[in-house]
Amino acid sequence: MPDSATTTEYLKLSVSERIQLVEDIWDSIAADASNTVELSQAQKAELHRRVAEHHADPATAVPWEQVRAKLFLRKP
Repeated sequence: MPDSATTTEYLKLSVSERIQLVEDIWDSIAADASNTVELSQAQKAELHRRVAEHHADPATAVPWEQVRAKLFLRKP
């Protein structure tokens, strides 16, 4: 559990900086866990379904830049 000094420090960051921090932490967890986390058959099936849906109609995809801009409240 973080101590109050750590909590105070990250709360000084702007919302967008905290979101970036969370993304960076998530990426580091994903990199460390890539060989240890296994998907269930249901999760794998859902991923395959989503990929197939995208291949069937690629126009429904939203570019990451647009998603990220919306998350950070910037207009693309």
